[in-house]
Amino acid sequence: MSIDISNHKHQNPKVKENVPKGSALNDFFSKDIQLFGKKLKDKKKENFFSELGTLLSSGIDIKTALELIIEEQKKKSDIQLFDSIYKKVIEGKSLSEAMKESGHFSIYEHFSIKIGEESGQLHEVLEALSEFLSKKVKQRRQIVNSFTYPIMVLIIAVVAVFFMMNFVVPMFVDVFKRFNGKLPKLTQVIIDISQSFSENVPWILLFIVAISLIVFIQRKKDWYRKLIGKIILKTPFLGSIIQKIYISRFCQAMSMLMSAHTPMLKSIELVQNMIGFYPFEKALEKIRHDIMKGALLYESMSKFPIFEKRVISLVRVGEEVNQLDAIFTRLNKHYSEELEYKIGILSSLLEPILIIFVGILVGVILVAMYLPLFSISTNIYG
Repeated sequence: MSIDISNHKHQNPKVKENVPKGSALNDFFSKDIQLFGKKLKDKKKENFFSELGTLLSSGIDIKTALELIIEEQKKKSDIQLFDSIYKKVIEGKSLSEAMKESGHFSIYEHFSIKIGEESGQLHEVLEALSEFLSKKVKQRRQIVNSFTYPIMVLIIAVVAVFFMMNFVVPMFVDVFKRFNGKLPKLTQVIIDISQSFSENVPWILLFIVAISLIVFIQRKKDWYRKLIGKIILKTPFLGSIIQKIYISRFCQAMSMLMSAHTPMLKSIELVQNMIGFYPFEKALEKIRHDIMKGALLYESMSKFPIFEKRVISLVRVGEEVNQLDAIFTRLNKHYSEELEYKIGILSSLLEPILIIFVGILVGVILVAMYLPLFSISTNIYG
């Protein structure tokens, strides 16, 4: 997104001037519908922090920088959001206060901006936040890309098996009934599964709907988040990747906060609020209580297997030499590089494994259906 500074006029941008006029129907379809809360998407936050940091570092004041950012927005909802922040800044409020009142930014982001304002390093904090969100978005995309093809293969496999069990196998059953011979065991097993599946399709669909509804209703409850967290971490290979993703985010957030001289307890509290993964949230909550009682950070972290020994050892060194910010920066870099490598391996392994699995599944069904035909032809011509 390019920003033209030379042609900009210093005036308060109006929302109505940035939104194309149209019919009521067009206005309805142009709305930014938000189904999962009012938080701004990470990618948009990344762009906002990056552009604002670049503009401030070039010597432009905060009001003019916000005007430029508003002019570049295309969606009505984004224009309204940044315009509301701009107006609050014009009224004399700080950027961090305006962001907090908008309700679109997390406590971590609000407090980080507040630290930047108080320390006079706002553009540096904005760049750090942009980098943090950039890595978060990149990691999410890597995971999505790794699972997109395998999920498509699984869906095709389910559809193929459903079709074969409901249409292909019953056709063969009708043929087999004409020969009152004994069917091979494999064929009989597949037929029994097919008949059972056909009889219970409504119950299977009802079960899937019920499970989906329970997950939707209970997804924010502690017991559910705890259970899902345990399952994810115990999943082979994937659990290790998820663990490293959150260790990387933890280290990057702690690095930025410690570099800005944020107190240890406040830093851990902020990271706890933004981490978004139950096992880490509960661990950080207990770590914060331990530190309040006088424990060292590495001592409390060592109680939780979610933190790898490498992290605990380096944090111990960082506490001893009073260089925790540098240690967290180093750990973040290490885990970011390791994640890229492991996600690449995951993607390259899943595709052939699933293709082989689907091939074997379909092959077994076909072989089971043709075995009696081979037997019949042998008896006829034998």
